[in-house]
Amino acid sequence: MIVETGHYALILALALALAQSVVPFAGARLRDASLMSVAAPVAVAQFLFVALAYGALTYAHVVSDFSLVNVIENSHSLKPLVYKVSGVWGNHEGSMLLWVLVLSLSGALIALFSRAMPDLLRADALSVQGLLGAAFLSFILFTSNPFARVANPPWEGRDLNPILQDPGLAIHPPLLYLGYVGFSVVFSFAAAALISGRIDAAWARVVRPWTLLAWICLTLGIAMGSYWAYYTLGWGGFWFWDPVENASLMPWLAGTALLHCAAVMEKREALKVWTIFLAILAFSLSLLGTFLVRSGVLTSVHSFASDPERGVFILIILVFFIGGALALFALRAGALPTGGLFAPISREGALVLNNLLLTAACATVVIGTLYPLALEALTGAKISVGAPFFNTVLTPLALPLIALMPVGQMLAWKRGDLLGAMQRLRAAFALGVVAIAAFGLLYGAPSLSVLCAGLAVYLLIGGVSDIAQRAARGASHASVFLRLRGLPLSAWGTSAAHAGLGLTLLGLAATGWGVESIVAMRPGTNYEVGPYQIAIETVAARQGPNYTETYAAMAVREGGATIAHIEPAKRFYQARRTARTEAGIATLGLGQVYAALGEPHDDGTIDARLYYKPLVALIWIGALIMALGGACSLADRRLRLGVARRAPIAAAARQATQAAE
Repeated sequence: MIVETGHYALILALALALAQSVVPFAGARLRDASLMSVAAPVAVAQFLFVALAYGALTYAHVVSDFSLVNVIENSHSLKPLVYKVSGVWGNHEGSMLLWVLVLSLSGALIALFSRAMPDLLRADALSVQGLLGAAFLSFILFTSNPFARVANPPWEGRDLNPILQDPGLAIHPPLLYLGYVGFSVVFSFAAAALISGRIDAAWARVVRPWTLLAWICLTLGIAMGSYWAYYTLGWGGFWFWDPVENASLMPWLAGTALLHCAAVMEKREALKVWTIFLAILAFSLSLLGTFLVRSGVLTSVHSFASDPERGVFILIILVFFIGGALALFALRAGALPTGGLFAPISREGALVLNNLLLTAACATVVIGTLYPLALEALTGAKISVGAPFFNTVLTPLALPLIALMPVGQMLAWKRGDLLGAMQRLRAAFALGVVAIAAFGLLYGAPSLSVLCAGLAVYLLIGGVSDIAQRAARGASHASVFLRLRGLPLSAWGTSAAHAGLGLTLLGLAATGWGVESIVAMRPGTNYEVGPYQIAIETVAARQGPNYTETYAAMAVREGGATIAHIEPAKRFYQARRTARTEAGIATLGLGQVYAALGEPHDDGTIDARLYYKPLVALIWIGALIMALGGACSLADRRLRLGVARRAPIAAAARQATQAAE
């Protein structure tokens, strides 16, 4: 009965989504306040019904209700509870239900926390959200029903894909969906602005929190996904330029450009048309990623479905929303008012250049991802576009972008002093040069890794230089602390995000200095990997809840002394008849020793991949700091609410500065 209730709740949610898309929109055109007011309660009700449906599917997975096809195909009675819960979204049908849950939650949040928003904008935005919800609810009910039953339930399920039975799965997809759907809200506000023809700084203040939240979640989701691939797939890599990996990178690049562009619009009411376009682009690329993952046009460990019927349905959704939004943009963009003027050498000018480089990088990823698919569809020829293409084309775009980031941060709004900004970055530039020399002496070739490492140090120091100089400018030592506390959170957020990117870049640069060794290991023998030695102490078998595994207890040694223990393993899942590699990783400082087992031999040896990866942990530490920077900006109430509020502590800092002078 619970399952039927969930199915019925989805049908009711579809009806509410249709009402939400039609009634408020008509009210906005008729200027009827009563019709527009329908949007908020209907959006909340839609979320409640979708949440009920999602709860029913989760219940079916937890109790192992094998009368549902979804549970049969993706669960097992012996599977740990955490993977029963996360397995709800570890398949196509469940993940789409999670997508709609987050989409309806976004609509409910708009309804509950947007009372200060103009009624017309609110009604139109919720109408677009309702239309999105109706499209995806229709997709679920007509092609991907998670509540489909079987007449004769089996005694046991087929289990979840082994590579998805990992803690990373419990974090990675929900974060990505929060990012994708966050951009759907920005898309809805952009469509509403085009419909009404009104876009100003107030609109930018409404959009900014959603853009930040989507960007934060997408940053964390990509970072978690890369780390999941790093330790789960057993090949020692964190990014393979897989088309589905690119599907998350594309909206992240567009969202990063949108974030900077929205800042210009909020501060100076400039770049209005470009901001609207980026809002459409970011969500359009999210929809494109959804199509790639679920259409069957590619094969990947990340893809969910291979049913062409589903692919056609998603393609229709994609064409309708992307094509409709771009057509509306073409019709209405010319009528939008122009914004404020600014000099080429200014913070606005730097952010425009930032946008050009980011969108060029985004276009490169889009072309590299779609070209092989288009070529195969048109000619039947199969080609592979991988790391050599992306690294070659993106490097000339990424290096100047990173070099200019601290410079733009130092420039003033409207009209800046380029020479003055460069002078304020003297320390960052000098330390970057010292880092290049130091890394060159320490690691030598490849030179590109050394250059990127020096650039990373420059970006890291340059990112925090703005905060340091703003706090110390014209102030005594006694008032520096007060000035630091008085700085707006958005300034801290910008510096943290730039510094986090510097740390990630340093970790990426250090991959060129890693060591890899493929050996047939014999127990008791030391094998060199970088500055460490690894030896197998024992090889044994053990039973897991729904798998058996053979593991090797290894000791990591330095100078003859054991400093860490790792246990790489090969797991075999009986229900799926599938093996999975479980890597053993020891984090030593900021570097890692990594081991993955291969096949055993009759002579008692066992194949293994051994890696030493210096500074690799900085890749994910930097991503966390970037997300923290975004959270700081999101928490800045002064900008979030558009209130020019003077904090008492900032006033105290200014008084202390004046007294010192």
